[in-house]
Amino acid sequence: MVNNDFRQHDYDAGNPGLFARIADDIQDKGYSINPFALPLALGTCLLEQINTMGDDEFEHGRIGREQLLMKNQFVRKNEICWITNESEAGKDWLQWTSEMQTFLNRRLLLGLFSFESHFSHYAVGDFYKRHVDAHKGDANRVLSILVYLNPDWLAESEGELVLYKDDIDQEGIKIIPGFGTVVVFLSEDFPHEVLVTQRDRYAIAGWFRVNSSVLGRIDPPT
Repeated sequence: MVNNDFRQHDYDAGNPGLFARIADDIQDKGYSINPFALPLALGTCLLEQINTMGDDEFEHGRIGREQLLMKNQFVRKNEICWITNESEAGKDWLQWTSEMQTFLNRRLLLGLFSFESHFSHYAVGDFYKRHVDAHKGDANRVLSILVYLNPDWLAESEGELVLYKDDIDQEGIKIIPGFGTVVVFLSEDFPHEVLVTQRDRYAIAGWFRVNSSVLGRIDPPT
């Protein structure tokens, strides 16, 4: 049985330290890599939800936005399910990221306005080629977060995230998608990819966004 009272206990015990470390890293270098940093109760709750989800709850990942949205399995091959507050796990996750958003806004004055995220499932052979989460001048996604939900991940399972420091970096930083690892980076500045995985791989991908309303149209919608 998961203790759903994790929020206040874990926030008092460790989250300010984690959030502060993320803020310092973002300010100093633009990205933050934190192995096994997700509160255990929250990670367990999210993993339990994934284990109860059916295949029909996932959809093929796509690239682009709005009218340009398309499925392209040469670039991206995985499945996603958007996270809402309709489940206890979803509520807990959105509460935790809301606390992170508040902390980062206070510390870094980022003006983060909203948050969206989805579960991501990579089956054996799936991948996501090098890309950025937001293009320069298209200021909506400001900060990306990735959280991994894979217990006992082995090196031979592959499926690493590769985070590149800039457009010309060809080596990158390889990050094993082990359970509870939290990665945060500036969405415009860091190309990244997911290497081909040799086992089922589960993660959450999310984006903190600013309000880029134009002509009365709110983006992102509320």
